[in-house]
Amino acid sequence: MADELTQIRTALEQYIDPYLQQSLLEAEALRDLRIDGSVIHVTVELGIPVGGYVNPFRAALAAHLAAAGLPSAGLEVDLRSAIVAHSVQRPLKPLPGVSNIVAVASGKGGVGKSTVAVNLALAWAAAGARVGILDADIYGPSQPLMLGLAGQRPSSPDGKHLQPLTAHGVKAMSIGFLVDAAQAVIWRGPMVTQALTQLLSDTDWGELDYLVVDMPPGTGDIQLTLAQRVPVSGALIVTTPQDIALADARKGLAMFEKVAVPVLGIIENMSLHVCSNCGHVEHIFGAGGGARIAAEHGVQLLGELPLDARVRAEADGGAPTVVSAAGTPRAAAYVEMARHSAGALARRGRDRRGQFPQIVVEES
Repeated sequence: MADELTQIRTALEQYIDPYLQQSLLEAEALRDLRIDGSVIHVTVELGIPVGGYVNPFRAALAAHLAAAGLPSAGLEVDLRSAIVAHSVQRPLKPLPGVSNIVAVASGKGGVGKSTVAVNLALAWAAAGARVGILDADIYGPSQPLMLGLAGQRPSSPDGKHLQPLTAHGVKAMSIGFLVDAAQAVIWRGPMVTQALTQLLSDTDWGELDYLVVDMPPGTGDIQLTLAQRVPVSGALIVTTPQDIALADARKGLAMFEKVAVPVLGIIENMSLHVCSNCGHVEHIFGAGGGARIAAEHGVQLLGELPLDARVRAEADGGAPTVVSAAGTPRAAAYVEMARHSAGALARRGRDRRGQFPQIVVEES
């Protein structure tokens, strides 16, 4: 029995999680292992939100054990989330109560960055994480509409802090909540950066695992200043496959490198189009562009998202794809993107050894 227990432990430690892209040993994720009769009890802590992932994870572990010639039929898995707070660029200080701030950026407009940002936030929340979203696009805020909060106003009970609005389990703040929707924001750069800083620091976010920042498009002075002032744990670059978008995505990568913000990876939006009538798949904007730029810069391609009229309609209707079309292939693409993004962020903190207790192995 002891030999079998050791064999099972060794095999489990060698399992590579597809989202962390690390073995359970490298990720220090295996918390407990014991055998009770014919039942194998395993406790695993992953640095990603695990809601909806328990059954696929258990099936993958069982297949891994079976491939190693070890028993797997009686496998019981207790899968837990252990989201780690990450350091931010110096000399900025972390936002109190917020473990991770993730910037979603693009080198140019029109690539679907805000749609990606809101579905990312909603996917993390649906998986059990505490999530907020800050609409940092002062000139063109879109999150109020996408979250179904247009026309609503945040409260300020103490006259000093804003209470964020909530939709679909996500806390939200946007300049769009504070100005009339038909009013153009005609501000110079310093006013924009000051407004964003106040929205970030004067909002009572509470305790959050992730705060998603929907950055304004581009790589000019405003974007660079925002990247320097917001204590970001990591950035995601959204692009489409076409060459003109990829050229601007490279500029976005360079911007974050200048301010020492780690780029977690590339998200290729509008990757392919599936005809709603005949099912024909077509790469309207080209193919493989996101993978090429990811390879060039040594970062991960975190997702390839569909070009689908229903995604646009769902966001315009205030109930983005992840919540309004849960379980569909188009929603699954966003869920996969969110898991890969969380995994890329988790890998940054798991290199520090000694922060988790030693695995406990018991024999019954």
